[in-house]
Amino acid sequence: MDTPKWYPDELARAGAEHRDPSYVAGYDRKAAVDPAEDLALLRGLGLGARSVVVDLGAGTGAFALAAASHCGQVIAVDVSPAMLAALRAKVERLGLRNITCEQAGFLSYQHRGAPADLVYSRNALHHLPDFWKALAFQRIAAILRPGAALILRDLIFSFEPSEAAQSIDAWLASADQRADDPNPGWSRAELEEHLRDEYSTFTWLLEPMLERAGFQIEERRLSPSGIYTAYLCRKRDRATQPLPQ
Repeated sequence: MDTPKWYPDELARAGAEHRDPSYVAGYDRKAAVDPAEDLALLRGLGLGARSVVVDLGAGTGAFALAAASHCGQVIAVDVSPAMLAALRAKVERLGLRNITCEQAGFLSYQHRGAPADLVYSRNALHHLPDFWKALAFQRIAAILRPGAALILRDLIFSFEPSEAAQSIDAWLASADQRADDPNPGWSRAELEEHLRDEYSTFTWLLEPMLERAGFQIEERRLSPSGIYTAYLCRKRDRATQPLPQ
């Protein structure tokens, strides 16, 4: 099925830096992703050698590579050719045979084969405005078998709008404090760019989208800063899914 012409260009929305091989080469150092917590969650969900996992917005593959030793098939999806090239190089170097890399996004990935047992996404959904987030959740639900899980981590704000200035200022100040670290992560300028040009939203706006798409939120973890939120959701069986109000 072709993506409608009125859909956005997800690669353009992801930013020019994601197409820049020199930026991608330093991405792992900046992102500093530790997949251990998510792997523990994956195992707790009972996923194993026959499970199918889709990593949407896989980037350079921190989670996909780690999940490959626990699952039968991992499909790593990203809009960036440069990101996928870096991931493919790692897959080849490690000799992994159960990771498939696909250049696509939330709105263009076409799932084939058995329904997925897990969809995972970390710090990628914020490239889409809320209208498109809602459509993305509908598409994710269609990928999953009933009862399967969605793990979503992102910059999803849990502070109140009236607290925005205080919360954002504290977040930006944390980048200033890391500036002299040899592995400082995201700079203040990059965080400011995120706020201006990308589409982080509030928990109270995102959660109804998840529920309307057919997900039950089983766990919600809020960061002390109010900047980051992690969700564990379960796709409801249609027989028990409540009708939209």
